[in-house]
Amino acid sequence: MRGSRFALLAGAYTTLTCVHAEHHMQKYKVEKRQDGDTSIPLIISSSCPDIIYPAVLTQGGTGPTNTGWAAQPNSNQTLYVSEDWQGRVWARTNCSNIGSGSSSSSSTSSGSTGCSTGDCGGLVACKGPGTPPATLAEFTLSGSHQQTFYDISLVDGYNLPMAIQILPNDVQTLEQLDQSTTNPSCVASPNNLAAQNFNPYANNQQFLGTSSSSPLPFDTKNTANSVTNWCPWDLQIKPPSTPSNGVYPYPDTNIARPAFNPCISACSKYNQDNYCCLGAYNSVNKCQPGYYSKAAKGVCPDAYSYAFDDQTSTFIVPAGGGFQVVFCPGGRSTNIIASKGSTAIEHGSSNGSHWALGSAGRPLIDGTLVRIAVLALAGAVFL
Repeated sequence: MRGSRFALLAGAYTTLTCVHAEHHMQKYKVEKRQDGDTSIPLIISSSCPDIIYPAVLTQGGTGPTNTGWAAQPNSNQTLYVSEDWQGRVWARTNCSNIGSGSSSSSSTSSGSTGCSTGDCGGLVACKGPGTPPATLAEFTLSGSHQQTFYDISLVDGYNLPMAIQILPNDVQTLEQLDQSTTNPSCVASPNNLAAQNFNPYANNQQFLGTSSSSPLPFDTKNTANSVTNWCPWDLQIKPPSTPSNGVYPYPDTNIARPAFNPCISACSKYNQDNYCCLGAYNSVNKCQPGYYSKAAKGVCPDAYSYAFDDQTSTFIVPAGGGFQVVFCPGGRSTNIIASKGSTAIEHGSSNGSHWALGSAGRPLIDGTLVRIAVLALAGAVFL
């Protein structure tokens, strides 16, 4: 049954031509490569303390042949994609007995197969989108007006901290950009969170491609306690165990939560039009951020939190550059858009939603197909 659900999930998304501790990092040296259609570098880095399984899904253009692997702590994997590539990157956690064949072939007598978040049907090399929740890095490299659109998305849910750093790739206009306006970070896990006075630039160090001369603006409001408890109670994948008397104390903020506490979005869990911006809510004027979206935006101000969150989450730069996606970057969530204004992240932008036809080369999403995909996701997670 599980394999069939993932087949449905993959089929639904194939039909969709588009989808929705302090650590100082030095710039990662990239050798530019000219190899047919795959000359844009995409570096996937893990600073997580445990093994994770990154994954890449290509939705347009030419993507890498390597679509999933085991990433050791403090490791880098360099991939190459085409200049017109469109796709997403995420990572899976707590994986066991996953293999290269079908999901059923990797099952064992223990009954434990796959990953607790972002799973691809028990496979190492993903053949379709992962099961929510998973923090996503989304890219449209060749949008309208020779622009690249990208974002960190929590629309499906959150599992790991993530940052995106632009790689100029010898493109002069990109080399001249202020990277404090291009490199967002989302840290919504307490064990990866730095203090509120976080300053990564001591002793002339760099962080996510930036330095003290033009520092990243970080969120300073959230405390370790607020980050621990940000996920709405009903959207936790593994809420704390029921007390011995079977009754949770009120308020639930008094209940200790685990350090690793993945959060699924209300849309992915409940499949309701008002959460998913479908049906009567399929417009920017009618679909408003719900309780999950507001909570997600509270801990990751620069992340995409619901379907019509473009103006406060989409980064736009001239096309031609590559990217580094960093899992567990440390530090704190950035607050670039609120600090610098939405126009500061639209470098050469023509404005408008990057999900709409003509604004970034992405066709509009058919609501019926989204419904099918969401149903498949729900079935894969909860049945």
